Amino acid sequence: MDPLLDFTDKVVLITGAASGFGKQLAMDFSSRGAKLVLGDVNEEGVQAVAASLSGPAIAMKCDVSQEAECQAMVEAATEIYGKLDIAVNNAGVGQGFMAFTDITTEITDRQFDINVKGVMYGMKHQLKVMKDQGEGIILNVSSMAGLGGAPKIAAYSAAKHAVIGLTKTAAVEFAKNGIRVNAVCPFFSLTPLVTESELGAGGTEQLESFLSRGAPMKRLGQPEEITNVMLLLCSPGNTYMTGQTIAIDGGVSAL
Repeated sequence: MDPLLDFTDKVVLITGAASGFGKQLAMDFSSRGAKLVLGDVNEEGVQAVAASLSGPAIAMKCDVSQEAECQAMVEAATEIYGKLDIAVNNAGVGQGFMAFTDITTEITDRQFDINVKGVMYGMKHQLKVMKDQGEGIILNVSSMAGLGGAPKIAAYSAAKHAVIGLTKTAAVEFAKNGIRVNAVCPFFSLTPLVTESELGAGGTEQLESFLSRGAPMKRLGQPEEITNVMLLLCSPGNTYMTGQTIAIDGGVSAL
């Protein structure tokens, strides 16, 4: 195996692992020798993912809006495997299109409880372990909506901007401890977060046609196209990159 993508015996924690990027990433890491700790609010779904993998994997219910459940995932990694090499804070929720003036407290609270606090709580406990180890890698999933304006999804955009702020802050604070912290910012991709939302009501073909109009590549991303970049960011050979927010967007950010 190419050493740049060899994760043999690396302990990898992934939130939101029952579907989408998290599920694909679990398969990617497992096929490259990693030992996995998988969490999702959908306990049955994440257990099924773990059972389908060829390598070691434990799965547990994790509502990332609850700090105790984020902490429990980290503790499971250290108690079962003795360490935590890589953590991917992937769990998140979307928001339906609506005018800025129609945003409700309920929508805002849901965005910040899951998309912001979920990353912050996870990082808090991941960083403690990695600091003691003297090394570690954290990868957060933001969005293109976190890099610029995102009309009609203001609450989601605000939350994803916050993820980038947390990423950069932790990267600077813990660089001296041998910990790298980066984020990916995907454009719309064909995951359940998009296809099973109200946006996907007309079918995948109609959805892709609508959402890809502003992308130079004129299509949406496939989950594996996003997770391939995530693997590279977590690569054992990628040792001098931290505090970065990487757009995976079919060219949108070049416009």
